[in-house]
Amino acid sequence: MPAGTYDDLPGLSGPSGVVIATWRAESARLVGALARMTRDVDLAEDLAQDALVAALEQWPVSGIPDNPSAWLMTTAKRRGVDHFRRADTLRRKVAELEHAGGGEEARVPDLDDQVDHIEDDVLRLVFLSCHPSLTPESRAALTLRLVGGLTTAEIARGFLTSETTMGQRISRAKKTLAEARAQLDLPTGDERTARLDDVMAVVYLIFNEGYAATAGDDWMRPDLAAEATRLARMLADLAPDEPEVLGLQALLELQGSRTGARLDSDGTPVLLEAQDRSLWDELMIRRGLAALRAASRLAAAGAPVGRYFLQASIAAEHATASRAEDTDWGRIAVLYDVLAQAAPGPVVEVNRAVAHGRAHGAAAGLAVLDAVDPSRLGASPLLPSVRGDLLERAGRHAEAASVFDEAARLTRNEGERRVLRRRAADNRTLGG
Repeated sequence: MPAGTYDDLPGLSGPSGVVIATWRAESARLVGALARMTRDVDLAEDLAQDALVAALEQWPVSGIPDNPSAWLMTTAKRRGVDHFRRADTLRRKVAELEHAGGGEEARVPDLDDQVDHIEDDVLRLVFLSCHPSLTPESRAALTLRLVGGLTTAEIARGFLTSETTMGQRISRAKKTLAEARAQLDLPTGDERTARLDDVMAVVYLIFNEGYAATAGDDWMRPDLAAEATRLARMLADLAPDEPEVLGLQALLELQGSRTGARLDSDGTPVLLEAQDRSLWDELMIRRGLAALRAASRLAAAGAPVGRYFLQASIAAEHATASRAEDTDWGRIAVLYDVLAQAAPGPVVEVNRAVAHGRAHGAAAGLAVLDAVDPSRLGASPLLPSVRGDLLERAGRHAEAASVFDEAARLTRNEGERRVLRRRAADNRTLGG
């Protein structure tokens, strides 16, 4: 294994930038396919990283290949074959197979025959990462690592813990899967139903990291959000009678439809109410509304719904409003009240404060926000950024400037920091 892994990679341009872009777009499929081939998740990730480092070394010299993704897969496969040829475990398997087969010659697994015949390797990898032998925290962390392609540092920030602790958690999760002899096959029947909630939670986490990155120079990682949306569609195909699965797809389609309007020409984030809605993706909106209608029909027939259906219903209010001022904030506030009962939590309460602030005035929003325990959000900039927005709307500009400054200090995302600093400066000007 090379000394460096993708945890160490800086933002690069030229051939090395293509390597990073390819990795971010294809790492989940690469690791998923390799895990299916080798039946070893830890080995699969090692082989994928070996191929990544080889690309970083070779592409700047030899040039970018015509098919970068295929190059990574081919290189990883070759290293996998080399690994099996020299591994002690293979020699033991050869002896066992020769004995079982009456001396018939054993051979190295033919990885070439196993590359592209299964479309849903990533979905299988998600279910594997959500194996019941793992804790919920480990499931999410491992899936973000293997499927999302996030670095350990990024995952640690998302869980408000240290990079060392998160690295240990991911290593333990892989060891647990190996000890449990977890299979890469898609579960069926009752097992599949029981694991759907965990899988959906992880897919949503992946989408959120792509939609609003926790750290770095980029406000979004569209490849990651797109991969989560693809997974949600696959889940909906797998469980078309589950309204929450359809709700998840609807939510990601509707939120993801705004991607093209979320940055201005300078790369600065554009808040929802200021976005050019003509840039929203109409196809994704239609898909999202169709999934939500299907979920609503199931709900009307008595199937239970939950957080994803309710959040999708909120997103639909934005998607169907031609202009920001046409948004039905009263209905959104009611939906957030229901969501707070169905899936209580500090993030829901902060968003509920936004909705009540828009529907009933800034004072109403601040009253909801004042009831949120700041310690439950750790060092997140969410609470002060929303408080700043509500104070600004209340005309309390000096206070708004102060809390926007606080939020800017807390965020680890450069794009978000620029927006918060700008709003702080604007409120200092307005406050005289």
